This record gives sequence, structure tokens and C-alpha cells, in this order.
Amino acid sequence: MNDLMLALGWAGMYGVMALGAVGSIVGCAIAGQAAIGAMVDTESGHGRFIGVSAMPSSQVIYGIVVMFSLQREVTPATAPALFGIGIMAGLALMLSAIRQGQACASAIHAAKTKPEIFGLALAPAAIVEGFAVFAFVFALVVSGGIPAA
Repeated sequence: MNDLMLALGWAGMYGVMALGAVGSIVGCAIAGQAAIGAMVDTESGHGRFIGVSAMPSSQVIYGIVVMFSLQREVTPATAPALFGIGIMAGLALMLSAIRQGQACASAIHAAKTKPEIFGLALAPAAIVEGFAVFAFVFALVVSGGIPAA
């Protein structure tokens, strides 16, 4: 039982980064595919489409920072907190990155037809980023309460 608990603690400690990375990969791929389609259909503005397609990459950065904040000895006393914080924050980061990629893809599609709404079309993606920041800050604050050993 202790071995399982320790394994879950390790999974939480590193899972937050891995889940954030998976979300960023999927989100950037979704937005990137939309950017490529928009570049085929438009004569200019290609750089902004590529820039927007990278927006979901921030969630892996948040995951890395949380992973470092969780670094401590994995014991039966710390493992449940490491698992809970790491996996829950990781899932929030993963889902927000995927949904942000979808919001970015929609903004790209809209902007290729009506370039003047490009900035406004990014508002939903920025709102989704805000929720990722909430999960990030929450994980950092709560991780401070886990004993060091």
C-alpha cells in the first residue's frame, strides 16, 4: 500500500507538467492547423496567425513551475497532497490548453474573413488563459502548505 501511495505522489509531482504539456501539444496543433488553413486563404497577416497558434503553449510553462514548487521528499505523509495538487492542476492546465487552442482556431478563422476583428476575436482565448492562471496560482499557493519532509 505504501508503494502505491508513493507512486501516486511521484505521479502528481511530475504529472502536472506532463498533463500541461499534453494540453499544450493538442491546443497548439489545433490552432496551428487553423493558422495553416488561413495562410492558404489570405495574402497577408501570416505572422499573427502563427503567433496566435502558440498561445496554448503557456500551460506547459505553468506546469513546469508547479512541478518545481512540488519538489520535496515523497513520503506517505506528502504523497496524497502531491498527487491531488499535481493531477488536479495538471488536468485543469491540459483542458484549458486544448480549449484555448480551439478558441484560437476560431479567432483565426474569423480573422481571415474579417481582419479588422482579429484583436477582439482573441478575447475568448484570453479568458481561457485566465482560468489556467487561476489553476496555476491556486496550485502554487496550496503547494506551500505541504510539509518539506
